[in-house]
Amino acid sequence: MVEMKILRLLLGDQLNHKHSWFQQTDENVIYLMAEMRQETDYVKHHIQKVVAFFLSMRNFASDLKSKNHQVVYLEIDDSNNPQHLEVLIQQTIEQYSIQKFEYQLPDEFRLDEQLKQICENLSIPTEVFDTEHFYTTRTEIAEFFQGKKLLLMENFYRMMRKKHNILMVGNDPIGNQWNFDHDNRKKYKGEVPIPNAKIFPKNVEKIIHQLDEMEVKTFGSIDTENFNWPTSREECLEQLDYFCHHLLKHFGDYEDAMHTEEKFLFHSRLSFAMNTKMLSPMEVIEQVVHYYHQNEDEITLSQVEGFVRQILGWREYVRGIYWKGMPNYAKMNSLENHNKLPDFYWTGNTKMNCMKHSISQSLEEAYAHHIQRLMIIGNFSLLTQMHPDEVDAWYLGVYIDAIEWVEMPNTRGMSQYADGGILATKPYVSSGSYINKMSNYCGSCHYSVKEKLGKKACPFNSLYWNFLDDKKEYFKDNQRMAMMLNLLNKIPAEELYAIKLKAKTIIENLEII
Repeated sequence: MVEMKILRLLLGDQLNHKHSWFQQTDENVIYLMAEMRQETDYVKHHIQKVVAFFLSMRNFASDLKSKNHQVVYLEIDDSNNPQHLEVLIQQTIEQYSIQKFEYQLPDEFRLDEQLKQICENLSIPTEVFDTEHFYTTRTEIAEFFQGKKLLLMENFYRMMRKKHNILMVGNDPIGNQWNFDHDNRKKYKGEVPIPNAKIFPKNVEKIIHQLDEMEVKTFGSIDTENFNWPTSREECLEQLDYFCHHLLKHFGDYEDAMHTEEKFLFHSRLSFAMNTKMLSPMEVIEQVVHYYHQNEDEITLSQVEGFVRQILGWREYVRGIYWKGMPNYAKMNSLENHNKLPDFYWTGNTKMNCMKHSISQSLEEAYAHHIQRLMIIGNFSLLTQMHPDEVDAWYLGVYIDAIEWVEMPNTRGMSQYADGGILATKPYVSSGSYINKMSNYCGSCHYSVKEKLGKKACPFNSLYWNFLDDKKEYFKDNQRMAMMLNLLNKIPAEELYAIKLKAKTIIENLEII
């Protein structure tokens, strides 16, 4: 009996060591991986993001080879690399006389559509497999919320806790409380020492040279001799272990805090490891919950629940929203915002201390935590009424963990309210007072957080009330906006005019604020 020769494609975010594909070796199965201009160029990426993906892919391919799997791997500057997925697949099929093509479900809509089209054009049988990574299927959210107007994450999260028996006692949550969000909002004042971030220094000069030779356009900075993101299965497991032993104890308390001297605080920095599938959400949650149960005398439930909610609840939820809404979701602009991003999004050069720190950190580290992304950069982008396409492209490019399925709902939905409230029940906007409450940014800022008008007034203050006034007709029936709209109505007409004039001046002169 003649064995069928099979080609299996692996994308750069499909580095799942535990996938059933790899449980047995077969000399008739070839795994195909490639670093392609198609993927480096569809949006301009942070240099650390490109390097981290390529290095992780190379490590994964080496691991497969060490276990006697057949691997075809094309680096970015390989003369045989066509730089385009369709040509790559056709070329490999012909070269190795492939009789069947297999791939795993992509997590980006554009790749899903592209692979469907490629398979239609192939003259050999094709088969698609699950990535075996997520708790949910693509359609589980849509099925769960069928017939409901509000797609509340909290309802989904509680279902997931019950279904997967996580932090549960029978049918009830441990501690008789589902959500400890109110306990996760402490401002960091240095009262608890923060351990140094776990690092994995490695020299990436070779990849940088290859990218330069190929003229791949990137932005942001990188330490080529001490690149420190985890890019192998072993390093990712070390990062998870480090989080449990050194950071989990205070994670929940300070997960929303921001500080000028602390970039990472108690955050896990596991999102890249999970979004490339080097770690699964199941093993992350299992290890964190297990560590908590072993150390309940030192770690409170609120620390762990806050972490579990981000993965079991939010991460799975936004993926479901993405697949439920695409492709129309990518075009939504419900608030009809059309302004362009100012240049300081690529330089960090602004007198606003919160924006300077959050953007500069993003450019230096390819990382900012969720409150910096949502309530500083996202908040400012929405208040200045920037086009969601512009904001989307920036977020997708700048963050190391940004893959469209997770980035787009967080940006276009949660941050910019461009989806009209599918994901969030109200826009996440605030004046400078929230930033002052959750950070130490305002104390050393050029602007005064307590002033609405005048040269030294915090731009967030006038922008906030201007936004509410500009969009009041849109939000007039939104119950969660009622209190703020009532306060807006109480502002004297003369004062509101001055506020709106101030906001207009800011929006028209973003490069000099």
